[in-house]
Amino acid sequence: MRYYHLPEFGGVDALRLGERDEPRPGPRQVLVRMRAWSLNHRDLLIARAAYGRDVRPGVVPLSDGAGEVAATGDGVTRWRPGDRVAGTVIPRWTAGPPTAEKVAGMLGGSLDGVLAEYVVFDEEALVAVPAHLSLLEAATLPCAAVTAWHALVEVGGLRPGQRLLTLGSGGVSLFALQLAAAGGAHVTATSGSADKLDRLRGLGAADVVDHAADPGWGATVHERTGGVDHVIEVGGAGTLRQSITAARTGGRISVIGVLSRGEGVGPVPLLRKALTVQGVLVGSREMFEELNRALERHRIHPVVDSVFPFSDAAAAYRRLASGRHVGKVVIGAD
Repeated sequence: MRYYHLPEFGGVDALRLGERDEPRPGPRQVLVRMRAWSLNHRDLLIARAAYGRDVRPGVVPLSDGAGEVAATGDGVTRWRPGDRVAGTVIPRWTAGPPTAEKVAGMLGGSLDGVLAEYVVFDEEALVAVPAHLSLLEAATLPCAAVTAWHALVEVGGLRPGQRLLTLGSGGVSLFALQLAAAGGAHVTATSGSADKLDRLRGLGAADVVDHAADPGWGATVHERTGGVDHVIEVGGAGTLRQSITAARTGGRISVIGVLSRGEGVGPVPLLRKALTVQGVLVGSREMFEELNRALERHRIHPVVDSVFPFSDAAAAYRRLASGRHVGKVVIGAD
């Protein structure tokens, strides 16, 4: 079978396609024939040796993918050959709050990822693909969609009528927009592109702000909304100050990404507004299953920006690195 690995960390050009024997599932394990994969910003950071967390030398990249069960090992009760499944990003985190033990390994970093034609999973580290989604769509869910669900619902307690701010047009932000709009929230979305702002409106944003034309976009959002209840903060240091400005007193900021650079923010603005700022690390298998039920109930389809063949996975990396994408960059089986 074919698989990709990173024998060294030098960006996209370090990605290597190799051949090895098809793996076999052991007891309580499942062999999945992978049919689709998707990329996250984390994958770019890992390839560039800029992730800042443990990464196994020679790692098989990517945490996100979907496929069909090809075979099961002894003792497997959850799955049968032919089932459509997706893997969880953090295999040991099945339910409950995170602990150091549960989140000790993540696919595509400290553990081998899924950018291979066949992958073995523990039977507890898989979820069923929503019936209304293709495998290409399902491949976008494990990291970005679960993270958005975790932030909005599990810790955010999303309710109809709440005011949400999303930043940009990447995977987490778009999933948050779609889920929140379906849940009756008022979503304000930012982008620096007129075309992308139109797309965000089409996906359910009630209001949009051009952050490129308006460097003080946080104050603009606060003026229009009276302060948002919740910010999905994917920018990091470069956007956090504006997100704090946009939030209402007593609001929440879910810190998810590090897409932009900037100066640090002192505690005084947080104290003055009594803000809750919480880091969100993907989510458990149980959260993934709850997300999938919501996607089915509301018939939500992920936004797929583009699809590249498995034989040219590097092109998918380059598309994501360009920043021109809207939604998820996907790799499909040749």
